[in-house]
Amino acid sequence: MIILALDTATALLSVALSVDRVPAETWYVEIDAGQRHSELLMDMIDGLLKAAHMVPADVDVLASMKGPGSFTGLRIGFSAAQGMALALGVPSLSIPTLDCMAVPHQHWPGIVVPAIDARKRCFFSALYRGVCGAHTAERLTDYMDADSAAIAQALNTVTRDEPVLLTGPDAELLATALSETPLFNTTLLRLDPIRRRGHAKELATLARAKLAASSAADIAAEQHSGLLYLRKSDAELHQP
Repeated sequence: MIILALDTATALLSVALSVDRVPAETWYVEIDAGQRHSELLMDMIDGLLKAAHMVPADVDVLASMKGPGSFTGLRIGFSAAQGMALALGVPSLSIPTLDCMAVPHQHWPGIVVPAIDARKRCFFSALYRGVCGAHTAERLTDYMDADSAAIAQALNTVTRDEPVLLTGPDAELLATALSETPLFNTTLLRLDPIRRRGHAKELATLARAKLAASSAADIAAEQHSGLLYLRKSDAELHQP
């Protein structure tokens, strides 16, 4: 099975082509796209398929980020995945962004906290604990649109002395915000050294696991699922 995964949730635009064979192969490309996702995405897909000596018709599944993340970026990736899936007659799946950011740290001996800057002094985040041998880390909280005080309180609920790994593109910003609140012992905090990167590879991994665990009816229903924004856009918030 060949999965084409599109990560457009943040400025770090990435695309992965994952082939499930022995040995497994993955082609991957990443770029700091800023706000140029719509301009760059299709060329990146085309280049990756050519590098793998494949054509679009070889793809069996499309995967995109469900959110949270950039409103515009998520819509671009979701629309591209849905459009290609419809044209090819194959399924399209979406996976929560924060799950993809946590999965590389599934063996971390403590709590994993992905962070995406949500503006207004808040972060899109969730708390995870590594689970040895699993495809992903165990999510301990709901997906949050929260300020640093609320995240600190959530951390106090799940741990008192475990090391806490901050990851994701805005982990350093969250670390600074947490250091300004007395609600959590910041000596437990650690920063992921490669926190600012794309997660299309992880997206493909979780999409493959979801396919294996889902029925045909579940996959069909997925085609009509929406995006996970957590917050209304500024335009929606300012509507009369």
